[in-house]
Amino acid sequence: MLTVEGVRTNYGRMEALRGIDLKVEEGEVVTIIGSNGAGKSTTLRTISGLIFPIAGSIFFLQQRIEGLKAHAIVPLGISHVPEGRRIFPRMSVLDNLKMGAYLQRDSREQGQALGQVYQHFPILKGRADQRGGTLSGGEQQMLAIGRALMSNPKLLLLDEPSLGLAPLVVMEIARIIMEINQRGVTILLVEQKANLALGLAHRGYVLETGRIVLEGKATDLVKDEHVKKAYLGG
Repeated sequence: MLTVEGVRTNYGRMEALRGIDLKVEEGEVVTIIGSNGAGKSTTLRTISGLIFPIAGSIFFLQQRIEGLKAHAIVPLGISHVPEGRRIFPRMSVLDNLKMGAYLQRDSREQGQALGQVYQHFPILKGRADQRGGTLSGGEQQMLAIGRALMSNPKLLLLDEPSLGLAPLVVMEIARIIMEINQRGVTILLVEQKANLALGLAHRGYVLETGRIVLEGKATDLVKDEHVKKAYLGG
């Protein structure tokens, strides 16, 4: 579904990605783990068109998308949930969700998408008229994911969905991520909690200072000595 080949991306004057290669097959959950500053978020931002690469190619469903702006990539079937949620705090929950469906001209299709979001996140239905900024951190993360799902993506990019959340809320978000994948959405997950990420994923990549240094099945990466020492607490 997604192929990234030799992608290099600058962040200001710094080269944040130094020729990375990765693939995501349809139906998979693939994770990218690494320390702060490794280039994980930059990878997602480059795929979704928020940053343009200076070299390399990105194919989505066999179409080259590097250099396309974000508003041209969303209609192809890619939705991005950024780090920090980035909801509209003064808008209602329902209006936040509708912002994710701006491509849906058919009100019936928009209603169906909203119904699916409420199935994943029933708490949002009860908060539909509440301002987004008054939600708890976990509810805001649910809203951010729900907004991304409103465009009916084929590929969902998730950036640090557990960031700043209580352990019980993290487990609920993890359960929902699995549920979304089981309903047919392919997921590329960036997550600093490596145990969580590798527990959810089919395959994984380890990114260090802008380079992929390891890749493989999640079950194999969990056993890797470098991964255990660097990311799994020994």
